[in-house]
Amino acid sequence: MSSLTTALREQGEAARFLAWPGGFDLDRGDHAEEVHLASGAALEGFAGDGAGGTFFFCGEGGAERPVLYADSEGGAALVAIGLAELLRLLLVAPWWRDCKAFTAEESRELAAEYLDDMPDLAARRDRAATALGLTLPTEGEVLARLQEVARGIGKDYVLIFTPEGEPYAPLLTG
Repeated sequence: MSSLTTALREQGEAARFLAWPGGFDLDRGDHAEEVHLASGAALEGFAGDGAGGTFFFCGEGGAERPVLYADSEGGAALVAIGLAELLRLLLVAPWWRDCKAFTAEESRELAAEYLDDMPDLAARRDRAATALGLTLPTEGEVLARLQEVARGIGKDYVLIFTPEGEPYAPLLTG
């Protein structure tokens, strides 16, 4: 277990923020469907969201491995390289799943919706980042990185629905 995973388990406020609005819960690592990577590389579900989505580490190693997200509707995308990068994404732009164009304007509109429901979002996010020892990038930086990972090296991480041998649809096409 990485020191960041340990910190997540020990820092209740950070874990609660990541669970909502981040959609990330370390106790939800089981994916409802049998899946594998087309490459044959190892796949390890380690967290999930309340909507049935799962975060997977890809390949061998620890928390520095690429992270693939699969939703419950048959979509998947590589979203980060390593747990720290994933947590930065979830802290800065918990609305990332709805950012189809990857623009700052789109992110601001989505952020406004979240702020209506959670006016103290920025303060809670900052406390969570501090508790986890993470320095946060800007929204623009985190969305540019998400786009780079999903559309770049993410093309090499194709998730397959094992029983039918069918690939999941690209989740982030932009």
